[in-house]
Amino acid sequence: MDYIQAFQQWLIEDGKSPKTIESYCNDVHKFQVYLAEKVTDEMQSLSRFSFVRYKQYLLDQAFQITTINKKVNSLKVFNDFLEEKGIVPENYIQLKRDRVPIASGSERVVEALSEEEIEKVLFYVNDPSKVNLRNRLIVYLLLYTAVRVSELVHIKLKDIDAINRTLTVRGKGGKVREIGIRRDVMELIQAYLVGERKESRFSDSEYLLLSQRGRKMHRDAVRDWLANISKEVGIKLHPHLFRRTCATLLLRRGVPIVTVSKILGHHSVDMTSQMYIQTSRKDKQDALDLL
Repeated sequence: MDYIQAFQQWLIEDGKSPKTIESYCNDVHKFQVYLAEKVTDEMQSLSRFSFVRYKQYLLDQAFQITTINKKVNSLKVFNDFLEEKGIVPENYIQLKRDRVPIASGSERVVEALSEEEIEKVLFYVNDPSKVNLRNRLIVYLLLYTAVRVSELVHIKLKDIDAINRTLTVRGKGGKVREIGIRRDVMELIQAYLVGERKESRFSDSEYLLLSQRGRKMHRDAVRDWLANISKEVGIKLHPHLFRRTCATLLLRRGVPIVTVSKILGHHSVDMTSQMYIQTSRKDKQDALDLL
């Protein structure tokens, strides 16, 4: 039986994105290549013993911890598939137990804008002589909704509920989530709708953000514009930086990580914790200074 092909089909039916499917299947393939050198029984596609030995092999080969944990996650999903199909009798992997812990003092510092840098960026984009209304809205949406750039350019007019101030976002794998919209962001959306967007020759488009040459803005155009203004602002800007900044600010201000995870559209709180819960040396120093 071709387990990887069946696993791939299972992931497709579950609505996973093409990139996620490719990543999972690639990790499982590498595990099976390793296993093929150790066993001859195809039914040993996964067991607690084989998983533990493989994880130790990755550690011995000095793979980065983040890489190992990514492979652990992929094999956990593969384990879910095998168990559901009755190929293995139980789930051998528990993420909480089997992820490799990050050593104290070596945690990855999340790249995010400081309060001063946020203020600098906002002052820049609020200068109408430098930034038009659409691009100002792009920054506000990225910063205050934490949407991915791919989600940003796919926002449709019907996704915006002006009365309840909510935004419906279609994320990875077709997953849908609802995000609240700040009052100032909602006002900016409405100003753009009755101003610049209404004057566009593509104003009948279903998409919120319109380009000058087409009906829908391309994510590369967002990246390019942020890169172009980086020199003037004095900060290297890119779309994901705003997503990280939003998540970091929410956590610093005491928003429960479960809520932050839902806003970000992560499939688990573990993912949010792994990516954002680490604090910088400055955060820890500032905390101790309060004593």
